[in-house]
Amino acid sequence: MPRSVNAVASRARRKRILKKAKGFYGKRKNVYTVAKNIVEKGQTYSYVGRKLKKREYRQLWIARINAAVREEGITYSEFIDKLNKKGIELNRKVLADMAMNEPASFKALVASVK
Repeated sequence: MPRSVNAVASRARRKRILKKAKGFYGKRKNVYTVAKNIVEKGQTYSYVGRKLKKREYRQLWIARINAAVREEGITYSEFIDKLNKKGIELNRKVLADMAMNEPASFKALVASVK
């Protein structure tokens, strides 16, 4: 009896990896064993990158809010504390957007918590 191998599945597996490696330099794009390692490493970086992206955006929003409230003579930490004590539940993304695009309403918000 001849040896049975599932060529369809193994070819599909290789094609899937090589498709993800498209655009890489040198052997990384067309040699399966090399591409497999590089694609795996790339997926690790993309997973970590998604976590870092959240961290970096929060940092940016805090910097923007801080800059806007310092013009009003208050620090970021004091502003957030007073917002929480007043029971105003706006996240940092919304606050940063208000500070950038609607400075008049942001000033009114800062004045209301002072």
